[in-house]
Amino acid sequence: MLLLFYLGEDRYALDTERVLEVIPRVRLTGIPNAPPHVAGIFNYRGSPVPVLDLCLLIRGEACPLRLGTRIVLVDYPDRSATTRIGLMVERITTTVRVEGTGFVLPSVVEAPYLDRIGMDAEGLIQHIAVERLMPDLGTLLLTEGS
Repeated sequence: MLLLFYLGEDRYALDTERVLEVIPRVRLTGIPNAPPHVAGIFNYRGSPVPVLDLCLLIRGEACPLRLGTRIVLVDYPDRSATTRIGLMVERITTTVRVEGTGFVLPSVVEAPYLDRIGMDAEGLIQHIAVERLMPDLGTLLLTEGS
């Protein structure tokens, strides 16, 4: 199962087994010296959770401040442990079940986080590999937590 959402006019997907919760956009506190696509950090049930702005990371434009902007909480498998992170996305639309060969590996991939590409009646869906979004996340959190 995949969670479908938009970044601009393009559709993307995450494996639902990675998704812990979808929450409304919340107030974020900035993280000094973080990469631009790290939107900030917030307190989630007593734990600090960094949030990546997928619009900025993938499209080069920040996610708009709209009612439909959401934060998808996922467990990010880091080198030494699993870290909970938030992924800011636009319009979450639905979940979809992908059968067998519904998605294929793209022949040209410049973005390490882009995993597979599929199609349905509405057009292309680009699958994001959460574990490849930000290889330096552990370093960022260790630096900020020190």
